[in-house]
Amino acid sequence: MQVILLERIRKLGEMGDVVIVKDGYARNFLLPFGKALHATPANRERFERDKADLEVRNLELKSEAEQVATKLDGEGFVVIRQASDTGQLYGSVSTRDVVEQIKQKGITVERRQVLLDTPIKTLGIYPLAITLHGDVDCTISVNVARSHEEAERQARGEDILAEEHEEAAEAEAIAVGVEAVFEDEELAREAAEELAEEGIAEAGAPSEAADSAAETEAGDADAGGGKKEEHEAASKKKKSKKD
Repeated sequence: MQVILLERIRKLGEMGDVVIVKDGYARNFLLPFGKALHATPANRERFERDKADLEVRNLELKSEAEQVATKLDGEGFVVIRQASDTGQLYGSVSTRDVVEQIKQKGITVERRQVLLDTPIKTLGIYPLAITLHGDVDCTISVNVARSHEEAERQARGEDILAEEHEEAAEAEAIAVGVEAVFEDEELAREAAEELAEEGIAEAGAPSEAADSAAETEAGDADAGGGKKEEHEAASKKKKSKKD
């Protein structure tokens, strides 16, 4: 579709330019928002007739946009969302969400003025350009976090996800180390018990041999004592017969 621009449109043209655009873009944006006219002979004459008024109106809109840009430029907005441990949002942050955040500060912008090509789907801080007028832009930042505390940490430049991964890795390493220590202690205890049992067995064998030898010696002693008594008795008997 061929249209006449009624104001400067970035990447498209200046006021009064006749350009060719897609039908959907013209019907859904340029024509209903008063930014262009169908490029018909009648509208061409109308533009030339109203050009001075359009220029005045354009300057007024530009001045208003500059005032808004002064308030909005550099502002940061926090959006709290639930997310996984990897930072993936359970949902997304769209231009509608950004507009709502800006509105809470008493500033009204349209969704089409927020330059966000695709919805935000991960945690982090995102700079976004806001086109308030064909000649006026500003930039804001959107801090997407799981809590206000995380948002503050991200604002200080901390990498939340990287720190979480490091903490998880440290915890895992500690767990593995503790498990290894317990395993080593268990092995050491078992080895000590085995050594203790072997030591008792080795110490017990000589003791039994010694006890056996002692019993043998005692038996021999008892036998020797008995023979002595028998010899003495025989001697006394012989002496008695002589008498």
